[in-house]
Amino acid sequence: MSLRVLVGCKRVIDYAVKIRVRPDKLGVVTDGVKHSMNPFDEIAIEEAVRLKEKKIAKEVIAVSCGPTQAQETIRTALAMGADRGIHVEIPAKEMEKLEPLHVSKILAKLAEQEQAELVIVGKQAIDDDSNATAQMTAALLDWPQATFASKLEKTDGELEVTREVDGGLETIKVKLPAVVSSDLRLNEPRYATLPNIMKAKKKKIAKMKPKDLGVDLASHLEVVEVVDPPTREAGIKVEDVDTLVTKLKDAGRI
Repeated sequence: MSLRVLVGCKRVIDYAVKIRVRPDKLGVVTDGVKHSMNPFDEIAIEEAVRLKEKKIAKEVIAVSCGPTQAQETIRTALAMGADRGIHVEIPAKEMEKLEPLHVSKILAKLAEQEQAELVIVGKQAIDDDSNATAQMTAALLDWPQATFASKLEKTDGELEVTREVDGGLETIKVKLPAVVSSDLRLNEPRYATLPNIMKAKKKKIAKMKPKDLGVDLASHLEVVEVVDPPTREAGIKVEDVDTLVTKLKDAGRI
């Protein structure tokens, strides 16, 4: 059975950009700031494309929620090898209040609509670090889930997934259809070549709104305040172990 794979691709502030808190302390500065695809979602796209290259998947669909600029993220996924894209249009102002639950509902509806057998997303986004979308998508679909995947293999009607857990590695089997979240060591994403970037411009991107999928974006959370992390204090050097122990005791660490 060849799979139709749905992959979530979030547009986030680029990992190399220094984040600045807005003056109103209700978010971070996004205007005029470089954005790119969430790195863990790049890994998810790469894995889906590899499944297609192995003839395990028949089609890879990239999905992104956001303003018009989210299409750039989808084009990146298409240049990496995805077949088509879906842009769920959400204005930039509303994106500030978009929650993992909203995204999970959108992905679940699209999975049903597109008759996908596998949903792959990054384990978390580097902007909010929620690590919740995969789990809630699986719950909404009532599908098995395999999170923090570092290795993925398909057997007869099942996926064998090696997961990264606190104590090391865990290998599980899940029946298809299923939801998988990609961890850092699942693969190394390819760079899109110029010919594939040009081909991506001709691939289709369907546009829709959350209400077309019956998803209400009513907010369940309220941002009270966003602040910079505290400045780390400079370290000190000590001459010997006794001095180290004394310093730790004085600081109340031991």
